[in-house]
Amino acid sequence: MAADTLASDSQPREGQIAALLRRSERLQLGLLLFPGLFWLVTFFALPLVVVVIYSFATNGPGGRIEWTFTLNNYRTLFTESLYVNAYWRSIWAGVWTTLICLALGYPLAYSIVRRPPRWRTVLLFLILIPFWTNFLVRTYAWMLILSNNGIINSAIQSLGLPRVALYPSEGAVLIGLIYGSLPFMVLPIYASLARFDFTLMEAAADLGADQVRAFLRVMLPLTMPGVAAGSVLVFIPTVGQFVVSDLLGGAKVDYLGNLLQRLFTRSNPPNWPLGSAMAIVFMIVLTVAIIIYFRVTTEEDR
Repeated sequence: MAADTLASDSQPREGQIAALLRRSERLQLGLLLFPGLFWLVTFFALPLVVVVIYSFATNGPGGRIEWTFTLNNYRTLFTESLYVNAYWRSIWAGVWTTLICLALGYPLAYSIVRRPPRWRTVLLFLILIPFWTNFLVRTYAWMLILSNNGIINSAIQSLGLPRVALYPSEGAVLIGLIYGSLPFMVLPIYASLARFDFTLMEAAADLGADQVRAFLRVMLPLTMPGVAAGSVLVFIPTVGQFVVSDLLGGAKVDYLGNLLQRLFTRSNPPNWPLGSAMAIVFMIVLTVAIIIYFRVTTEEDR
């Protein structure tokens, strides 16, 4: 009887101890997650909710916000050519910048990886040097280089050829975007190539594959995570930029970032509801494009 009583008393105690341990683990997990969740909710979720709410509001007289639910802001974005053209122009600028950065960045990253370790550090250091200078200053430098009296036109004129109108133009904008985004493509690809086993290329050559086929069937699929990361790092900031297009484009062509800046700060009066709706649509378009891109790259990896 005494043994049965002790056994019956010990079972609830063990259950209580197990419950206390589970509560303690949940408390520790909550304390560990709290800083990250607080940061995400405060600086991401709440601002996003505010932007969504503003996108359904109405811009009243004098820029005063009227809290009446309407879909006119979204209807304006899909019907007026100014905004539709800005979306397509920004997306195409992002696509071209990403493709050109990939075409330039992959060979550059490959050449760095194939160098001795001492030279790798030096070359990576040279790629990172531009980040030491303010991006606005670097953009102004390109304005001087591409201007009518700049280095390129001076060299062209010294050859007896007429000057070329390089700035302001959409070509100048593309050059500025490529220059500013190229390191973001090189570094992720370099990280993937640094982990790549180059003996696989020799094995592919032994099996009869030429260099192009070995690259397409062996190296490129195995380094696709770096390509995907670099493409995302280049595409997203490029589509939303406004400084490069404003300076190198001479504010003659409207990109999405320029319209957003104008709607929020330069319009008289400002139109925050329309700008918020444009930002939401832009975010949805980018999210869909990134999901499709990662699905394609994942299927290729398989």
